[in-house]
This record gives sequence, structure tokens and C-alpha cells, in this order.
Amino acid sequence: MHSKRTAIAAMVAALILSLFCLIYPVYVIRPFRYQGPRELAVALAVVRYRPLAMLLSALLAVAVAAVCRRVLTVLAAVAVCLVAGLSRINVYELMFHPLDRPAFQPAAQSKLDGDEKVLAVSIGGKARAYPIRGMSYHHVVNDVVGGVPIVATY
Repeated sequence: MHSKRTAIAAMVAALILSLFCLIYPVYVIRPFRYQGPRELAVALAVVRYRPLAMLLSALLAVAVAAVCRRVLTVLAAVAVCLVAGLSRINVYELMFHPLDRPAFQPAAQSKLDGDEKVLAVSIGGKARAYPIRGMSYHHVVNDVVGGVPIVATY
């Protein structure tokens, strides 16, 4: 009876760890949301160590399923392995698309908050400002400034 509880606890721990490693970084590192320095540091640490944590979780889950041989433990092991596989997908590459034709307006007509941060480029007497808030979604803007093709990135 004691070993059954230990096996179930190990499976639950593997499932919780794998779900945490998948969900927490996506929750914290998302556009249009302020990330505090601590939570961002934790999210980046999770991303850094996630492959090892997912491998250990999947191995533990498969071992528990092999020992218990119950339908529920096998399904839980499959779930842990699926989550581990999903963690290998870079959701940010799926979410963020380069902006190829940015639209601009004079600074006086801009509705940006006065404290909003921008990336500024000036070439050949022409200037552009790319709001960080918008850049956090696109990450890449292809543009021409003063007749020079540029790529602004954040």
C-alpha cells in the first residue's frame, strides 16, 4: 500500500513539474504585460533548465507506469510525455511575426503616452520611432529609413 502511494505521488509530481515548466514561462513572458525582474528571472531559469526537468519528469512517469501497469498511470505518463514534447515548441516563434509595412504619423499626432519607450532610428535626415510595446509583439520591423533598408529588432 505504501509503495502504491509513493508511485502515485511520484506521478503527480512529474505531471505538476512538467505542466509548471510548460506554462509558467509562457504566462510570464508574454507581450503587452509588465514582467517583474524576479518573475522574469524565474521564468528564464525555468526555460534554461526545462529540457532536463522534462526529461526527468518523463522518465519518472514512464517508470511509474511500467511498475504500476494501470490504465490511469499509463495515461498520466502519456500526458507527461506529451507536455514534454510540447515544451520543445517555441511558442514565441509561432506568435510573433515581423512587421513588414509599418505605418507612421508625425510625433505631434501620436497617441503614445509621453513616458512610453521607443526604439529610435535616424538615417539621412529621416527619423523613425518604433514603440517598444508594439515591438514586443512583432520583435522585428522591416523598414526603409532615409532610403536605407533596415531591420529594427527588440
